[in-house]
Amino acid sequence: MAGNSIREQILLAAMEVLRPAVEILGATLHRSPVVALSREQCPALVVFPESEAITERANDRVTRELTVRVAALARAVPPGAPETQADELLTAAHAALMANGNLGGLALGIREQDCEWEVEDADAVAAAIPARYRITYRTLANDLSQQG
Repeated sequence: MAGNSIREQILLAAMEVLRPAVEILGATLHRSPVVALSREQCPALVVFPESEAITERANDRVTRELTVRVAALARAVPPGAPETQADELLTAAHAALMANGNLGGLALGIREQDCEWEVEDADAVAAAIPARYRITYRTLANDLSQQG
């Protein structure tokens, strides 16, 4: 039986890299939640794998680019605006990812792609700042669980 794919190992490693940065700010960390986070779970950092593309094939090696969305979520709480709290959380997450750019040797590198701002006035003002990162890695063509 094969082990986890390198893609899954990368996602697990990213969660572990992000966890200390999130927890020091009193936030929660989630991966691909299927329901909206409650007010009690905010501030929060949410990690979503979005897509993957093959960029190069050389013999039995395949270079892949995994796009991951990292969203910082906050709700209006004193003493500041939710945008400020979400920005602080995303800043800490960005620093943690970039300081560990090869994720324990699993990735060739991490590149920031883009960032958006979303502020909503629902039952309480909420802010979301999603940023996308492209993680490049290599596998064997015939085995997703082996680095190439």
